[in-house]
Parts: sequence; C-alpha cells; structure tokens
Amino acid sequence: MSARTKARKRALDILFSSDVRGDEIAVTLAAEAKRAASEPAREASWLYAREIVDGIIDHRGDIDESIVTHSRDWKLERMPAVDRALLRIGVWEILYNDEIPTAVAIDEAVELAKELSTEDSGAFVHGVLARVARSS
Repeated sequence: MSARTKARKRALDILFSSDVRGDEIAVTLAAEAKRAASEPAREASWLYAREIVDGIIDHRGDIDESIVTHSRDWKLERMPAVDRALLRIGVWEILYNDEIPTAVAIDEAVELAKELSTEDSGAFVHGVLARVARSS
C-alpha cells in the first residue's frame, strides 16, 4: 500500500471521527497531530493526510456544495459518514490538488468505499466523483 493510500485512510479516519463525535475537524486534526509526533515511522502518510484535511477545512463549503450538486438529490446528512468523508477527500483531490490525476483520486475513493462502507457505496462514490470531474 502506497504512502498516499495510507494517508487517505488516515485522513478518512480523522474526518469520520470528527463527524461521528460531532467535533470540529480542526480539533480532531490537532489530536491526530499529537499522536503523529510520536510516530516518526508513519511521517510520510501523516504529511499528506494533514494536507488533505487542511485542504478540506479550507474549502469545505465549496467541497460540500459540489458533493450536493453532483449527488443527485442526496443530502449530505443522509449519506453514510464514510461515504461523506471519502467524497470530501475525492473532491478535494480533484478540484484542489493538481499532483493527483483525477482517475487516481476517483479510484482510491471507490476502493476505500468498497472496503469500508456499504455494498452500494463504491458505485455511489464513483458516480458523484465522476460528475464532479466532468464539471471541473
């Protein structure tokens, strides 16, 4: 598993934890930063995970608007928390990270959705991210 794949999982953990607990993402990120400081072996995945989460914090309004616009009548609150977090990661990578090819961003999010969410989540995440990509 690549460092970026691990970083996406780490970012997912931060976003999911924040969502489920009802905490601000920045609070959860700060707690993870403390833990990351004691894990130098995982530094490569931490740096990109932090970049993802910081980017989502910076652009959350636009990211969430894009998700709602392209999810075809699904409200964010109705989506499984894992799907919501993966969509935020995928949309951030597609719209705000020029280093990641769009196809990679979509594929990574879909694979994590298949692994960690509902039976239909892979197709749902793929559909939303593909529409975001086409409109960007």
